[in-house]
Amino acid sequence: MKVLERLLWISGAVLLSIFIGHLTLGELQRANAVAAFKTQQATADSVAVAVNPAPVASSATLAIAADSISVDPTGEVASFDVSTEPPDQSLWSSGRIASYAASLNDDTSEVIGLFSIPRLDLEVPLYDDASDLHMDRGIARISGTSQPGEAGNMGIAGHRDGYFRVLKDIKFGDELIVTSVNGPQTYRVEQLMIVDPSSVEVLDQTEETAITLVTCYPFYFVGHAPERFIVRAVFQD
Repeated sequence: MKVLERLLWISGAVLLSIFIGHLTLGELQRANAVAAFKTQQATADSVAVAVNPAPVASSATLAIAADSISVDPTGEVASFDVSTEPPDQSLWSSGRIASYAASLNDDTSEVIGLFSIPRLDLEVPLYDDASDLHMDRGIARISGTSQPGEAGNMGIAGHRDGYFRVLKDIKFGDELIVTSVNGPQTYRVEQLMIVDPSSVEVLDQTEETAITLVTCYPFYFVGHAPERFIVRAVFQD
């Protein structure tokens, strides 16, 4: 009897061990299967993202973005509405004052910006193309140079006995501001030069975004001035 009981206890212990072993193996297999499924699901999700990427901006959204940075799809020069106070003509020559008054009777193209030198109290409309009329009315971008807001070198011409006579007092480090449809851009004077009229290389494109002011020199020369006064200012981020 005792032998039989002992055999039964041994058999029960063996069966219990087998049962526990199966449970342990089953749990391990389940855990491995769950891990494998999660890995497979993550892979499938990543493939789905690659095949079906997030939707891109619609054409309407892109149009709004273009408008926000003032892109002109026609490629034409964008105009800029600007109102300035009557110019301070205290430094101007009598001939330039007369030319300015006469220019008010003629129509000009729309201004493309407003140019200012705060320290010298200069604020003047910026026209496109340095025609006689534009130069009498304000200052002008020199054809072939960069437009306001573009990278490169924008050449700006003005008369030495008119708006640009204040350049006689310009200094290194002075702040120049060009405001256009692209917003205000600030430049700082880094170079002052006196060159021959044939030195057109000052208008060559530059690696840095810059503006180059050009006027005749000397400022109070009687007759056709023999030289050019150049101000180079570099864009400030």
